[in-house]
Amino acid sequence: MKLFVQIPCLNEEETLPLVLATIPRAIPGIDEIEILVIDDGSSDRTVEVARNLGVTHFVHHTRNMGLARSFRDGVDYALRHGADIVVNTDGDNQYPQESITELVQPILRGEADIAIGDRQTATIAHFSPFKKAMQKVGSEVVNFAAGTDLPDAASGFRAYSRASLYHLNVVTQFSYCMETIIQAGNKRLRIASVPITTNPKTRESRLFKNIWQHMGKSGQAIGRSYIMFKPHTVFVSLGLVFLVAALIPMVRFLVLWAVGTAGGHVQSLIFGVAMLVGSLLSFSLLVIADLQRTNRVLLEETLERLKEVQYGQIPEYAGAARDAAATEVREAEADLTR
Repeated sequence: MKLFVQIPCLNEEETLPLVLATIPRAIPGIDEIEILVIDDGSSDRTVEVARNLGVTHFVHHTRNMGLARSFRDGVDYALRHGADIVVNTDGDNQYPQESITELVQPILRGEADIAIGDRQTATIAHFSPFKKAMQKVGSEVVNFAAGTDLPDAASGFRAYSRASLYHLNVVTQFSYCMETIIQAGNKRLRIASVPITTNPKTRESRLFKNIWQHMGKSGQAIGRSYIMFKPHTVFVSLGLVFLVAALIPMVRFLVLWAVGTAGGHVQSLIFGVAMLVGSLLSFSLLVIADLQRTNRVLLEETLERLKEVQYGQIPEYAGAARDAAATEVREAEADLTR
């Protein structure tokens, strides 16, 4: 069982040593632990510092490509080098790397395909009340779109099984966090939440300029992913709203016409026709979106086959290996309690 810990970095020469120093070097049930640094166009000594601290796996971007692309390229590298589990953490030392041991346990025990670290945002001192509230609202929106029940959907501290990564396809350019949860939920992958703490804040986020930009881009990613998986819910609802908005003024006009006083109320008829056109457009978009959804499912099945060719098939003995790893974990836990 091989674990890859990938660390996306953009000018992290000061905090990267803290991250590398606290990554576990041995975990019960894991045979190999490799560290991968994704240099997302750093202009400082990030790569040099990582090399000096013993890191041998790197992905280099000549310019800043963003967190989503860094995640995608890191996963590609890890899978090509035989990763069975991929843990994604941050280079700013936000997350306690010691918690990687607990984070991978649901996957080792066969209870989950993905494990997400719950930062327990309500207890984070440097989060403002507004930010805490928005984190809660954002998680509820993602849970609605994904059909999940996760307390911290925005957490980037995650562990993915090899099989789950075959099913996920990141297309956004902003952040993979929301998109992968919505995909995983709608593809019926098992997601576990693991409570963690966070380290003291080291710097401001470079992913967004302010919380409003973060909310806007996250909303776009959530909306696009939701429409991708549930076009019927979106466009049928819109179509019915427009239809009701069309019928009310049109019925009003017909009633007035029947009693001979419709001459001064032509605007009701015009508004009703406009709403009816909106309803027809919504149902037309539903047909197109449904066809695209069918095409996307076929394309994703093809991508899964390509990944099996490129990275190798999931071994048939994976279940037995997982059970053996889970047994080893339980034995190690029993030894610690003696």
